[in-house]
Amino acid sequence: MARFTFRLPDIGEGIAEAEIVAWHVKVGDRVEEDQQVADMMTDKATVEMESPVSGIVVELAGEVGDQVAIGAALIVVETDGDAAESPEATPALEAVEAPPAPPAVEPPVAPEAPVAPPAPPPAPAPEPVAAAPAASHRDILASPAVRQRAKDLGIDLSQVKAAEGDRIRHADLDAFLRYGSAQGYHAPHASRAREDVPVKVIGMRRKIAENMAASKRTIPHFTYVDEIDVTALEEMRADLNANRGARPKLTMLPFVIAAICRTLPDFPMLNARYDDEAGVVTRHGRVHMGMATQTDAGLMVPVIRDAQDLNVWQLAAEITRLAEAARTGKAKVEELSGSTITITSLGPLGGIATTPVINKPEVAIIGPNKIVERPVFVGDDIVRAKLMNLSISCDHRVVDGWDAASYVQALRKLLETPVLLFAD
Repeated sequence: MARFTFRLPDIGEGIAEAEIVAWHVKVGDRVEEDQQVADMMTDKATVEMESPVSGIVVELAGEVGDQVAIGAALIVVETDGDAAESPEATPALEAVEAPPAPPAVEPPVAPEAPVAPPAPPPAPAPEPVAAAPAASHRDILASPAVRQRAKDLGIDLSQVKAAEGDRIRHADLDAFLRYGSAQGYHAPHASRAREDVPVKVIGMRRKIAENMAASKRTIPHFTYVDEIDVTALEEMRADLNANRGARPKLTMLPFVIAAICRTLPDFPMLNARYDDEAGVVTRHGRVHMGMATQTDAGLMVPVIRDAQDLNVWQLAAEITRLAEAARTGKAKVEELSGSTITITSLGPLGGIATTPVINKPEVAIIGPNKIVERPVFVGDDIVRAKLMNLSISCDHRVVDGWDAASYVQALRKLLETPVLLFAD
């Protein structure tokens, strides 16, 4: 018998440690070679760890939520053969640091209470007064709509008094709902007090929290918002979708990304990354578009590589592919890193305006908001228009307010005259 220590391998460039987000084995389990034993999360992706040997698990590196350094022991397996590392060459697992447990506190001993004399027998309860028989629902005058609403709310119509005549109306139900609580009635959907539930912040949620906190702590944000008339763009999008054939359906996002790529060459300070420690801003010639994507595990940012080389149909296909990969956990490490600028959209949830947080170490993030239909003046006429606010948050150490406003105006020109997106 020998012990083999499986150490956490280097799972990504520049990664110093990873978080345990799931154990698939426990001490005492038998594992086979190449069996999945743990899921480890870096700031880029979740990586499945597989055992390189077969045997019995004798030690694990910690609990879910603990951090393990690259090269540190992750799991110790007692193998059947002699090929494993010898016990002398394999130090025991380093304990994962955790705050010391508070000392046990003995519960205070209450002083003995004096023995009380026996209580007198309770007085007999008064005889209940017989209530008048309630009228049957069939005898109560109310419309079918009122009866259905009362049923949905769990209201006994015999307890509702009609304000006028004998017929119960919706206003009588409203009055009962307002004052019924004094009589012990509670609407079935009324709020109820619930127990507090502590939820440990681990995995993707913790990475999001750390990244957002670092971004807001180190980057002086400012946000600029402007209104864009997308009436012509929406008409073009509808025409293209009606004739798309087997190509993917176009949303607003591919057009906005295409416009971003067309305008960035004139505003290189926005397609950049800022190295705080070195004090160096790198202006990128290619556009690797980060795409904020909501998943069950939290917010992820898959990257559309070389977005400047793709047309709207290709962008639509890549958006769909990457979003699906992120949501199903199949996105590769290289698809979740290396963005130079990010776009974020709440899709159908929309929003009048947003103040998005910059995806550090980038210096800008763009957020299209929901499209609303409103009357606008065109000369002396009032016409119906589709309007969309566009938000941009920038790092004020690198980008000035004038730069951000000028850039959004360039985007506005393309989006309000969408044929220019297809011009050379």
